Amino acid sequence: QVQLVESGGGLVQPGGSLRLSCAASGSIFNINAMGWYRQAPGKERELVAAIASGGIANYADSVKGRCTISRGNAKNTVYLQMNSLKAEDTAVYYCNARMSVLPRIRIEDDYWGQGTQVTVSS
Repeated sequence: QVQLVESGGGLVQPGGSLRLSCAASGSIFNINAMGWYRQAPGKERELVAAIASGGIANYADSVKGRCTISRGNAKNTVYLQMNSLKAEDTAVYYCNARMSVLPRIRIEDDYWGQGTQVTVSS
């Protein structure tokens, strides 16, 4: 059993900041990459930011310069620092991990958290 648990969402005013956290647990063999996606009402899920095991990160154009993704020392955690938040950042944010789990250590799959709501409103 593998779980991704997110935290840190909430209501924030425009221009404010939030830090999302995600921790993976369970029968994990190896985590390749972790990332954050978001889905606003009526829209498709989109990539916000992702970070590979080597530390290379990539960002959606819409959040470049405002968001920073990082991995924890234990490598099973990922964080998303979001600054200068805008109304259009309002969405459910999902943690994603591409990893292999026991006993299928040669197969990588995508795993998802349950999502955390981020609402940017005055």
